[in-house]
Amino acid sequence: MLLDLRNLSLTEEFDYGFLKHALSAYKNPRVKINDLLKKGHIVRVKKGLYIFGPKLAREPYLKEVLANLIYGPSYISLEYALSFYGLIPERIEAVTSVTNKRKKMFRTPLGAFSYAYINPSLYACGITLHKMDERHSILIASKEKALSDVLYFSDKMADEMYMEKYLLQDLRINIESLCKLNRGKVHELAGLYGQNVRLFYKFLEKIK
Repeated sequence: MLLDLRNLSLTEEFDYGFLKHALSAYKNPRVKINDLLKKGHIVRVKKGLYIFGPKLAREPYLKEVLANLIYGPSYISLEYALSFYGLIPERIEAVTSVTNKRKKMFRTPLGAFSYAYINPSLYACGITLHKMDERHSILIASKEKALSDVLYFSDKMADEMYMEKYLLQDLRINIESLCKLNRGKVHELAGLYGQNVRLFYKFLEKIK
């Protein structure tokens, strides 16, 4: 039965509908699901979303994929996206996302997944579809949007000098990485996001 269950799924993550179908031969699939959970053959990430446990897993699960599935609509952004792109030196454990719904925090057996609310008018601009492997693509902010999101949720900055300190000292982004950013994209985002991102754009213009 376990081998059949494993072979039916092409991915490490799956939902309740898949489980119900895979276990349809059982008189009470819910009882079997609870048994699989107790034995660690499957792990519940949240209600209705699961991954295979260590004994059945064929490859590592992708936290980024789970972040998109746990709560939506949402896209990965903020500190996790900056780390994902290698813009900041820190490794970020909690996956940070942005949503146009209510902010949420999910603490799961696989770690924390946070979702910050942003105004729907700012939501769509700058989201990219990033291919993780042959079966998975994720919604994630572009480098420029991830930084704009961080600045959007930061305190208002007075001038470019403060912006420089924040980017280079507080976030510890190296100047070479900033020089490689797409200024046209930042300029477009600045028109939507306001003061902090406008200062960010001016700073980029100064260092080009």
